[in-house]
Amino acid sequence: MSEPVETDGDETDPQSAIDTQGEQRRAELDNRIFEHNAGDEQEGIPFVGAGPGDPRLLTVAGKELLEDADLVVHAGSLVNSELLEAYCDHAETVSSIGKDLEELIPLMRDAHEDGDNVVRLHSGDPAIYGAALEQMDALEHEGVPTYFVPGVTSAFAASATLRTQLTLNEVSNHVAFTRPQGKTLTEEDDHIGEFVEMGDVTTCIYLGTHAVADTMDRLIDDGHDPEIPVAVVYHASWPDEDVIYGTIGTIGEKVKDAGYRASAMVVIGDAVTGAGYERSYLYDGWADRGPDCDDADSESDDSSETADSEQSETAETTQ
Repeated sequence: MSEPVETDGDETDPQSAIDTQGEQRRAELDNRIFEHNAGDEQEGIPFVGAGPGDPRLLTVAGKELLEDADLVVHAGSLVNSELLEAYCDHAETVSSIGKDLEELIPLMRDAHEDGDNVVRLHSGDPAIYGAALEQMDALEHEGVPTYFVPGVTSAFAASATLRTQLTLNEVSNHVAFTRPQGKTLTEEDDHIGEFVEMGDVTTCIYLGTHAVADTMDRLIDDGHDPEIPVAVVYHASWPDEDVIYGTIGTIGEKVKDAGYRASAMVVIGDAVTGAGYERSYLYDGWADRGPDCDDADSESDDSSETADSEQSETAETTQ
């Protein structure tokens, strides 16, 4: 953690803090990496993932921190108001929408220094398109410790709604979290077409509801099969959740007709339907070849652990 720096009243320079923290990160690893696990309650301000929308998809750690909070700085309408009512009704709540870092950093710093329990509540998981690290660096630069508390991201909530896995044997061996070109991403940095071209990738597009039609048009222009399945899950896990099924060739018009311009997860690939996959090796005879083989015991243990891990992770935001 950085030592506090001199500040002039409420004045702070977030960009300078970000640059300084970045240089420090290059020079040496933070000791807290080796001292804490992801589920630990730590000193300072937690950056909590609120999950995709449904209050029940908030983690236990997130719920406990919110219930103990004096100040919750949240991501406005991106966080379900029902979650705020359920867990934050006792605390002061401030929306971060419309506020820049020059406002947010002193707000959280001063409350923390006054002894308040401060929680920064992001939608989904703050590690996915959350712009969390720049806030954390600015706070750390002023001597306020911070840490991540993971959340359920909207791609996982969409997977649960679609009743499929994002990875399926012989269908999808990889998952790509991405966003389309636009104001913050150049055409050269848009790799959606490359992911789709790989064939065995489930492509999950964040922050792209407004650009579904344009994205699909580019895929068709690049020669991709217009029959590849696509699902658009609007407000995954919210009460007004809506699911639109289609293909690369049809989904653009369907989303346009529905009128959605934001807050939807776009999923491209054969895993959308869950059709055509092969049985995995996890639950057949390959994993257990008998008690007389030491290697079999080891492989069986590893296979069971892998199976349990995959099941727990399959069951998740934004953004």
